[in-house]
Amino acid sequence: MKFKFYTINNIIFICLLGIIWGFIYTSSDLLYNLLTLALTPVGFGPLANDIVLGLWCMAGPLTGFLIRKPGSSFLGEFLSSLMETFFMAQWGMANIISGFVQATGSEAGFFLTGYKYYNFFTLTLSATTTTIFSFVYDYFKNGYNLFPFSRLIIYFIVRWFSLFLFSAVLVSQILKLVQKADIIHDY
Repeated sequence: MKFKFYTINNIIFICLLGIIWGFIYTSSDLLYNLLTLALTPVGFGPLANDIVLGLWCMAGPLTGFLIRKPGSSFLGEFLSSLMETFFMAQWGMANIISGFVQATGSEAGFFLTGYKYYNFFTLTLSATTTTIFSFVYDYFKNGYNLFPFSRLIIYFIVRWFSLFLFSAVLVSQILKLVQKADIIHDY
């Protein structure tokens, strides 16, 4: 793999994406809170995290596809979590740790393809690695280790489906719109 240097345009574009997605992530906190409120009486309050997680992980794959350089997926996702923290999301500094884990998971999908393939399979792989990395983290952070195995399976499947839907299917559609609009040149 040949190392590709970032241009100043790349850096500015990644920062802009981080700001935009950080705002989107912070704005979606209300959705998370409403889902938690609705699911708690039936004993599935923590499942709200798994349902919304795909939305909170879209910046990484989108940035990875638009920049197409090693580390860009990580930077897009991590900077979004920093901006989310800056915009005073409800989890405060914990966003940075979660963002690091999610960004590492997102980048892992691109790493496993050797940064050579930019297609739907890569998006699906990135969604899957993000699911695994973030689930292991939440297993300890959010007390998933206390849940029965059957509930863990449900949470894992819901998380993967959320990441697949948002970070693979929806990102793929966004990329098609960007390509069709022909608004991105050499970023």
